[in-house]
Amino acid sequence: MEKSSGFFMQFLQLAGPFWNSEHKTQIRSRSLLLIILTMMQIGVAVIINEWSAHLFNALEQRSMSGLFTQISLLILILVANIGITYAHLTIKRRLQIDWRNWLTERVSRQWMHKGRHYQVTHIAGEHDNPDGRIAEDIRVATEEAISLCHTLFYSLLLLISFTTILWNLSGIIVLDLWLVEIPLHGHLVWIATVYAAGASAFGWWVGQPLVKATDTRQTMEANFRFGLVRARENSQAIALIHGDENEQKRFQTLFHDVVNAFNEQTRAWGHILMFTSGYSVLSTAFPVIVSAPRYILGSITLGTLMQSAQAFQQMASALSWPVDNMAAFAQWRASAERVLGLIKALEDLDEEIARPDPHRILVEKADRSALCFHDLCLSKFNGEVIISGLNLEITAGEHLLITGDAATAAKLFKAIAGLWPWGCGRIELPDGDPMFFMPPRPYLPNGTLRAAICYPSAIGDFDQADLEHAFRLVELDGLLDQLDQSDNWDKSLSREQQQRLGVVRLLLYRPKWILLQEAFDSLDPAGEVMMLRIINKNLPEATILSITNQPTAEAFHQRRLVL
Repeated sequence: MEKSSGFFMQFLQLAGPFWNSEHKTQIRSRSLLLIILTMMQIGVAVIINEWSAHLFNALEQRSMSGLFTQISLLILILVANIGITYAHLTIKRRLQIDWRNWLTERVSRQWMHKGRHYQVTHIAGEHDNPDGRIAEDIRVATEEAISLCHTLFYSLLLLISFTTILWNLSGIIVLDLWLVEIPLHGHLVWIATVYAAGASAFGWWVGQPLVKATDTRQTMEANFRFGLVRARENSQAIALIHGDENEQKRFQTLFHDVVNAFNEQTRAWGHILMFTSGYSVLSTAFPVIVSAPRYILGSITLGTLMQSAQAFQQMASALSWPVDNMAAFAQWRASAERVLGLIKALEDLDEEIARPDPHRILVEKADRSALCFHDLCLSKFNGEVIISGLNLEITAGEHLLITGDAATAAKLFKAIAGLWPWGCGRIELPDGDPMFFMPPRPYLPNGTLRAAICYPSAIGDFDQADLEHAFRLVELDGLLDQLDQSDNWDKSLSREQQQRLGVVRLLLYRPKWILLQEAFDSLDPAGEVMMLRIINKNLPEATILSITNQPTAEAFHQRRLVL
């Protein structure tokens, strides 16, 4: 119970502020309207219950005029119910998508904040497949939460309304216990309560394994989906090294886990369905059987019998909410826990990075145009030291060649970018001069080639003439006629073309500080020399830090750092 209480509190702390957000007036108005429409749904149910009593009484009395009167009333009830149901659905779905939109924006902003999407992959915790947690689990967590709250509120109103009706219809029966007679008020209410409560308690116990089984299946489905996406993203590399069969075996292993999780969920769901199928059949006949003796004895009319049976069913249905919503609750909780797991990992990461010196690398702006390392120590997340005691000053205009362990050098670049806080010491960044990082493969988002090159700036920030000149310098003028074509460029272009496009982007932005991380490793030595010569000629005042082990690069650098 304590664990469940803690879970609900965590979910409310995460998603609850939606009702106090920027558009709170509109959100609260829709929520109030949803409550009113739910109450109107209950009103329709009560009216139908009363209408059925008059209908069966008219049938029992063989009254044709009474029958036509009830048919006329049914048309009015039908029209009202259709309007209320449609309005309720529209408002509920609007509230669901608004809540999902708000929570998606909040979580994705936290995930994409200052490289947290990259850093979180280096810490322990339940945060695998964050894309699936944001895209799918937030959807389930918000949509099912509103649906469950609605059905719970509906069931409570149903319980209050039909308990009153059933109590009045039950009348008073006398229990003859030989020596004493005891009058019993509302006997149908007590029977319905015992009947539904016992069934709900047993059904809840039967359905408990479904929560764990649902969570396991969602995790396995996400892993399988992620494996397919990874293969699609690296399809060329897989094809070139003939890794197709290996990938197929990996897919089979991942899907085997899906099948096992599916079977586990099927067994858990089967136990629930075995119970609910029998319970639904019994619920149809049981209310009539309970009320039938009073009708046979002439104590009530046929209309009262049917009204009592319907009221009994409605009350039992309200009390059976836990059983009826077991599967939906399990799916909602599993998704909510996955979203909370991602949020907790991001919050733990924020706390980890915020720890004061000497536990974290301090990155700050200097008051001059220089990049300085003061007693810098880089370590892995587990504390293993990679670099220690690095003291170095790089002034504006210098060209520094970094050789040796490329992976270690890459972590040094990440530390400069603020993405690798693990270690100690201090890094001073040049004041007012942004760093331009060129990784081995530049990021080219889907869309037009022009937009991909200008990313992350807008296409209007650069002149067409400068763009064409840069393409010709790197010998990619053959792509100029594709500037306004849309494509998946990281798949349609070769790695060499992508690295040349990285230089095009560099020439457009014209930064003063350039960090090249094996940015030309797919080019031959002549191609790399060509790219470095273009950078030197067109950006003569830029400071360059290059990670490469190519001997041809030494001629373009004045200093060398071996890691």
